Amino acid sequence: MFTAGMALMLFGGLFFVNRALAETAKPVTKAGERLVTIYDRGVERTIVTKARTVREALKLARLSIDERQDVVEPGLDSEMVAERYNVNIFRARPVTIVDGGKRLRVTTAQQTPVLIAKAAGLEIFNEDKTTLTKADNVAVDGADMVMRVERALAVNFILYGKTSTIRTHAKTVGELLKDKHITLKKDDTLSVDLSSKIVPGMKIELWRNGKQTVTVEEEVKFETEKIKDANRETSYREVKQAGENGKKNVTYEIEMKNGVEVSRKEIASVVTKESKKQIEIIGTKNAVMPYTGGGSKDQWLASSNIPRDQWGYAEWLVQKESGWNPNARSRSGACGLAQALPCSKVPGNPLNPADSLNWMHGYVMGRYGSWEKAVAHSKARGWY
Repeated sequence: MFTAGMALMLFGGLFFVNRALAETAKPVTKAGERLVTIYDRGVERTIVTKARTVREALKLARLSIDERQDVVEPGLDSEMVAERYNVNIFRARPVTIVDGGKRLRVTTAQQTPVLIAKAAGLEIFNEDKTTLTKADNVAVDGADMVMRVERALAVNFILYGKTSTIRTHAKTVGELLKDKHITLKKDDTLSVDLSSKIVPGMKIELWRNGKQTVTVEEEVKFETEKIKDANRETSYREVKQAGENGKKNVTYEIEMKNGVEVSRKEIASVVTKESKKQIEIIGTKNAVMPYTGGGSKDQWLASSNIPRDQWGYAEWLVQKESGWNPNARSRSGACGLAQALPCSKVPGNPLNPADSLNWMHGYVMGRYGSWEKAVAHSKARGWY
């Protein structure tokens, strides 16, 4: 028979058992210590530690981390200030990605399809479908995990004049409009039938008959400034600053009739990016034709303004400068018998011996006063 005394004894026993269990469940920590529970490869492990960071705690737990590939949450250098911490270790593992007819393998610790794809250099769109499962055959798949990507088809959609790219798994145009919550009005005109099958790169236009406004982005062509350089030949062209097209948003009022645009009028334009002017250097000097007239140095001297009693000095100086080659050119751009720099200093044709010697005589007399002094300067300095 169950008596009140027995009930009291049972209650007392349960009280002490529960109290003992509660005391056992309390964390056995001292001042400065904390409980850290680590989840690694499906195994849970709890340690009591005075470590100040996650990195120190894992080191005390004798767990190695490949910082190049493994992911630890919280981060390795996160400071631990609370009494309890949960640390998750995600180990890098090979994942085979099947993207249509393409297969590739990536080693990553990422857990979600989007981040796994990013690690492999792939972009996943919101409309794409992905599945991440264990491999049926590791030998065939080459990895424990397989991620399959089912791509949504990209469609060029023009909605009341605004062009965008949308992606869909819909089979027909009607299903596409339903998925995108687009309801046709009585004045709307669709460029294709609702029953038309969706194909990659398909263009679908939806217009509303009557007048309406559309805003489109257009390029602003850059201007070109040409700077003429008389010291460079006409064949010379240098782009000093490359031009860049700008952008503008243009609003048009258009009128549609049976899905066909019958009129368009610009009503507003806002530049969103200024164009950058292109600057070009253009040579304007006529090209110097090579001298082909023949002759000897005595004939050339005789046709020049150089006095006969100065020919000896002139012959020495011209020999040093050009070797008596009328078409001589230096790397610096000097040319002709006189090696005038620039060639444009010489009136006429700088490669014509008479023109070159006449200019040389005027230069020598103006700078040195005589051919003898010009030769002396050249011997002393190496130039005249």
